[in-house]
Amino acid sequence: MEQAMAEEVTARAAARHWPDEGWSRIPYWVYTDEALYQRELDTFFYGPTWNYVALECEVMERGSYKRSWIGERQVVVVRGNDDAIHVWENRCAHRGARVCWKNKGREDSFTCPYHQWNYALDGSLQGVPLKRGVLKKGGMPADFNNTQHGLRPLSVHIEGGSIWASFSGSPIPFDEYCGEEVLACMRRQFPGKKLRLLGYSRQLIPSNWKLYFENLKDPYHATLLHSFLITFGLWRADTQSESIPCDEGHSVMVSRNVGKKRTEAAVEIARFKDALELHDTDTVTPRPEFEDGKVIAITHFPSVVIHQQANTFGMRHVIPKGTGSFELAWTFFGYEDDDEEMTRLRVRHANLYGPAGFVAMEDGEVLSESQLGVHHYGHHNAVVEMGGRDVEKQDHMVTEVLIRAFYKHYRRVMGI
Repeated sequence: MEQAMAEEVTARAAARHWPDEGWSRIPYWVYTDEALYQRELDTFFYGPTWNYVALECEVMERGSYKRSWIGERQVVVVRGNDDAIHVWENRCAHRGARVCWKNKGREDSFTCPYHQWNYALDGSLQGVPLKRGVLKKGGMPADFNNTQHGLRPLSVHIEGGSIWASFSGSPIPFDEYCGEEVLACMRRQFPGKKLRLLGYSRQLIPSNWKLYFENLKDPYHATLLHSFLITFGLWRADTQSESIPCDEGHSVMVSRNVGKKRTEAAVEIARFKDALELHDTDTVTPRPEFEDGKVIAITHFPSVVIHQQANTFGMRHVIPKGTGSFELAWTFFGYEDDDEEMTRLRVRHANLYGPAGFVAMEDGEVLSESQLGVHHYGHHNAVVEMGGRDVEKQDHMVTEVLIRAFYKHYRRVMGI
């Protein structure tokens, strides 16, 4: 039955026809088709890919854990007694109930509340109540083997304090999956220094999960939508920048913080508010941190945006919740050796982002409207020709090249 259903889903998705213009068009049905969505989960989240799940600084002590998500499957990230990081599926091997019910904490072991099956920190089954029955009646068969009934373990990779997991037992090597460009940018932000957790925010956005990745691959909109970014020179089209498509659906955007300044280009932008001033200028005034002076945003497909803006660092974890909704879980962090002033600035600049951020609030609203706009219009297409129709690296941000490159990858992997 499962095989037949899977074949039906594949056949329905394969029947979809992409517009003849290729990657410069996006058919609206990619945001609403249920069968396609299930294929995306199986291909991108549950396949041989690497998904972000946590930071090491969230599970510092032995037995400390954090619940996380890969697609719609919940996993638990645990530091074991051997100090190794373990990731396992939060689903009891007995009857499928969730074993861990808290988002964070510390335990010596995990016990399923339903029938009390007990698991070690690495997910191996340690004990089954009434395994030998009562009064020589009942119990498990004599050949029942605990070692065959542990929680499903995932492959794990740690990169500079960030934790990644894969449902595949033999995933693509992490450095190969990232590619040279993305890995170099990641190691710039995760240089091996110990991280310091600064806080969280979460929001539910009523749009398709891919629209968020498109939004972060779209530097073109930032100059037109976000007054704070433009006015205070945190991200604007008239600064030195790069838009870099990468393999496996990833991308890198590079810009610079230039501060508030009026230029010939700026006066042409309606969102530039020359009269806008802040009493608390710390919110938009970063302290120099990297020698190259760059601001870099990495979209690491399929699960996270690695965020650097001003002095705030964050992981924007994208958690699909159906075709028309996703959760965005923000984790803000710094370095353990940050001085008090830098930590204060990292927290202050985080006010630009999150569900009520001076900048990110606008994205949530626009994506909601975009999902409403494509609903029931599967026969129409989006046009993504800004900056041309190619998928090559560009030295500016007035472009949609990263979106085009993303759908080139998407179509190839999905077989559409």
